Amino acid sequence: MSTLGAESRLRLARGTRLRQDSARDRWVVLAPERMFIPDPTALEVLRLLDGLRSVAQIAEELASRYAAPREVIEADILPLLQELSDKGVVVPA
Repeated sequence: MSTLGAESRLRLARGTRLRQDSARDRWVVLAPERMFIPDPTALEVLRLLDGLRSVAQIAEELASRYAAPREVIEADILPLLQELSDKGVVVPA
């Protein structure tokens, strides 16, 4: 397990998908033999993971959307992404 930083570029792991569960009207992360229900914050972050944007760029995007300091957002999303990385849900691009 590697430690993520502001310049890390991530994507969903192979076989992992972000899908809307229309039957339950919520978004889910489907992974082999696992399913996660992201909270609203995690969902916004997961939608921005494309393997091209760095964590800092994602934080900048969210900061402009929500008129919040980029540093605060980055400090909030790094632990989330680290946890998802440790679980194998997201991987380096």
